[in-house]
Order: sequence, then structure tokens, then C-alpha cells
Amino acid sequence: MTDNENNYSDDSGEQVEVRRQKLAKLKEAGHRAYANDFKPTHDIAEIAGRFADASDEDLSAAPKDIGISGRIMAIRRMGKASFFHMQDRRGRLQVYVQQNRLGEEAYGLFRTLDIGDIVGVRGHLFRTRTKELTLEAQELRLLTKCLRPLPEKWHGLADVEARYRQRYVDLMVNPEVREVFEKRSRIVRHVRRFFEERDFLEVETPMMQAIPGGAAARPFVTHHNTLDMELYLRVAPELFLKRLLVGGFERVFELNRNFRNEGISVRHNPEFTMVEFYQAYATFDDLMQLTEELFVAIANEINGSLQVTYGGHTIDLTPPWRRLTITEAIVAHGGATAAEIDTLEGLRQFARNKQLRVDLDAPYGNLLVEVFEEVAEARLIQPTFMTGYPIEVSPLARKNDENPALVDRFELYIGGRELANAFSELNDPVDQRQRFLGQMAARAAGDDTANPIDDDYVRALEFGMPPAAGEGIGIDRLVMFFTDAPSIRDVILFPLLRPQR
Repeated sequence: MTDNENNYSDDSGEQVEVRRQKLAKLKEAGHRAYANDFKPTHDIAEIAGRFADASDEDLSAAPKDIGISGRIMAIRRMGKASFFHMQDRRGRLQVYVQQNRLGEEAYGLFRTLDIGDIVGVRGHLFRTRTKELTLEAQELRLLTKCLRPLPEKWHGLADVEARYRQRYVDLMVNPEVREVFEKRSRIVRHVRRFFEERDFLEVETPMMQAIPGGAAARPFVTHHNTLDMELYLRVAPELFLKRLLVGGFERVFELNRNFRNEGISVRHNPEFTMVEFYQAYATFDDLMQLTEELFVAIANEINGSLQVTYGGHTIDLTPPWRRLTITEAIVAHGGATAAEIDTLEGLRQFARNKQLRVDLDAPYGNLLVEVFEEVAEARLIQPTFMTGYPIEVSPLARKNDENPALVDRFELYIGGRELANAFSELNDPVDQRQRFLGQMAARAAGDDTANPIDDDYVRALEFGMPPAAGEGIGIDRLVMFFTDAPSIRDVILFPLLRPQR
């Protein structure tokens, strides 16, 4: 028969009590239930790689004292001989135990083991009649007693939040979840290598800031007792990274956390990871090409193809990617004419006719972006660089030389979601101060996401910042894209959740 522990619930009181009683008996019998002196000689993937296709002759010549350790995931008991499956960080392997080989005491210990227990096994390899590679145990050690039963149907729980709250169980029983986070690690590693190979210097800037800035977002507030001052968890590292451009670091990047005291959704977590990078003597056009190169490199590294499945769509990452202005997107996807939305009143009327959920009292530039997000954003499936952003929504970006009502900025959309934001940087200190003053007026009018004035940053610009371009890419959304994850919570190991009651 197969050990079976169905109907998993968080309390599982009766089964937990049975396991606690087993633990007490093991201790009474002199067994160590939490030992730390077993040294494995191999991991399971290594064994599979070396011996998966080995003949019986090759297996008989293999080492006789192979040691592996891991968690018991299934048990099939059959009197004086039994099988169980072990899982370590890299795979699963069947283990065969028989009383004659182990001895009565060790086999008696085995009969007390439960699914979820962590054990160490030493023995030799052979192949069963069904040709399954198996380790026959000559030594069996209990290393950690598991006091809670493992769920059998964890992935299909109606309350998906239980999987996020108990991620340790999620990782334990769902190999596909582990694969997502292994891919995340590879993506982050590749992003770092990509910039280092292009002579960018990785830096670290403050997480706690006296003045929040670099993005239109509501910050988290904390207090430093010794200095008796309010501090803010950063919403973006932008202003500090550009100070480094002033100081002579002409190519910098930072891969770290940002914090925004805003809503939670399938695309938003209050704590999230970004890579933000700046390059002197570059424009936002240069960063479009660099972004294409980065995504292509990751796709080849992670998927081995430029065709990526995401949200039911096949995304083609082959450059060059499409470029559209905000106005062109509204025309193409919203059914407007360029003349119709060229004025504030015309744009308001269009929004009324479409019954869009937008702020009709907003300035023209803000309303234009809101309308774009309502009618076009979700339809940008293939990679698209959106340009033509109004100056009202871009207080740190350089004005466009031909049309100063716009800035040299792009946002990258794939699968109907924004993945990157970039612009040619504003390095005119007079213009920047005026923009900050405009933001202060917005704050005074009730916009608590507007940037406060940062006098030291303006002072840094007065020393001269070289012409430059910068970009931020959300790592969480990047991982969502390359793993086809529907929610940001699926790619963050421990997402923020409401406390359980």
C-alpha cells in the first residue's frame, strides 16, 4: 500500500499529534531526530546524469557507498522490503530498503518514518524489474523529523494565498514552482553579466532617503531616532545614480529593491526589484537598441528561442521592435483621429464618448496618458516602444528639441504590460528646478505622489552632468514574462499579504 495523507489543512491536528508521539518514542529509544553529521557524496541529479542510461554491468561497477540526503516524498511499504522516493534540491530518486540488508533496528526505524521526513541514505545502485534506477540502502539515518503532513494537492487549492503564505510547502511539493525561482536567479545573474560586459559599474545607493524622488509614487515613511528625522524608503534610485554621472561614473547600474506605498495587484507588490542603469553620452534611442539586446540575450539564455509564450500569446522578440507615439496608439486602438484628441476639450469629449474611467479635470498631458492606458495599453501584445510622452508626466526627462511639449522618453510594452521606462536625462539645472517647483505645486494641490524639490540634486546638476540616458526595468515583471506567470506573486518568494485572522 502507499502512505496517503489527504485532506490537508493547516492545523491537521490529529496527524500532527501522531507525529509528535512518534518523535517522543524515537527520543526515548535513543534516536537523534535532528542529526547533523551525515555527509552526502552525491546529489540526485548527478546520479541521474551519470547512471540514467548505465547498463547493469556499469551499475555493478559503480561506487558501493553512494550517499544522498533529502526529503521522503512517497513511501510504498511491503512487509520486510519497501520502496520510497527521496527528493533533494535537484531531483528525485527511488530507494529500496529491506530488513535483511539494513538490520532489524534500522528497518524498524524506517517503519516509523513519514512522508516529509528528511533522511540520509548510503548504498549502491541497481535497476528494478521496471528498469527504474534505484539506490539499495545499506545505511539509513533520520536527519529531521517532519511534524506536519505534506499536502498532496497543494497546487490546486482554491485558496491560492495559502501557497504564497506557506511558500516553503509550495517549493517542497511543486517542482514547477521551484523552476520559476531557479529561472529568476538565472535571469538576474544574466542581467548583471550583461551590463558588466558593457563596462557598466554596479553600485549601491541609499535605501533610506531624506527626500523621496525619482518616480511619481507614494513612499513609506519611517523615523530615525538618533537623528530625530523622518526618512523614506526609496521609490527609485534615480537621483542618486545620476549624481554618480556628475561624479564621473559614466556607466552605472543598480539591481536592488524599491518600495512604493500603493496598491497590490497581479502586477504590483509594495516591495519590488528593479535594475536601473544610466549611460553618459547616450540617448533614449540608444537605450531602445540596448533593451532589445538585453531581452534577446535573456530569451536565448532562458528559453533558447526568441519566440516566448506569454498570457496565451506567442511573443516574437526579433528586433527591431515596433515604435508608436501615445497619440498614434490612441488613434490605432481607440478609434480616435489625431485632430480629435489634439486639444484638451477634444480629448475630454472623446473620453466622455468612450465612457472611460479617467480624470477629466487633469491637465492635457496627464489625461492623454490616462486615455492611452484605457484604450491601448492592453492591446500592445508584441514588443512596442511607446514614445511621445507629455512633459507633464515626465518631470526628470529631457524636452524634445522639435516639440518641447513632449520629452525624449519611451516605455516598453509586451503582452499588454509595461516592462521598462527610459528617457534622455534632463541635465539643465534651471529647467530641473522649474520642474521641481511644478511638482511642489502639485503636492500642495493634493498630489502626494509628486516629487518634492531636491536642492542637493539641483546643486549636483549645477556642477555639470554629461548628456545621458537612463532606464528602469522591473525584474519581477521581467521574470513574469519569461516564465509566463499570471501574477507578480508567482515570481516573488514571499509576497506581501494581509495578516491571517
